Amino acid sequence: MAQKTVLIVDDVAFVRKTLADILREAHYQVIGEASDGHEAVELYARLKPDVVTMDIVMPKMSGIEAARKILKDAPDANIVIISAMGQENLVTEAIHVGAKDYIVKPFSAKDVLKSLERVFQGDEKRPSKPGRTPREERAS
Repeated sequence: MAQKTVLIVDDVAFVRKTLADILREAHYQVIGEASDGHEAVELYARLKPDVVTMDIVMPKMSGIEAARKILKDAPDANIVIISAMGQENLVTEAIHVGAKDYIVKPFSAKDVLKSLERVFQGDEKRPSKPGRTPREERAS
């Protein structure tokens, strides 16, 4: 089975490194890192990762806005939002936009891996019906 690819998006370098270490240890392939929403949108379009870990609050463009732009072009994108405690309203908005799961900071390796596991198990449970786009599939 091929390694799942990940794009890590966070404006804090230490958080990106921590996530990268956790994911590599668990045999995910980190194929890109971005420090703001604009970079995230550009890198997603170029790299097409299996999943994006997306910080919710970043300068220039928020994780919610970046998720909205990514999902507009790639409705089946897997985005996991990362938020600090106390940002429940933002997490709710991100899930409404189309994020598949969320992780709350401070997080443990177990939190991160469980979230990605849920995302990929969800993919297996949601086979597309022939002739329907993922957007139509979600609407049904």
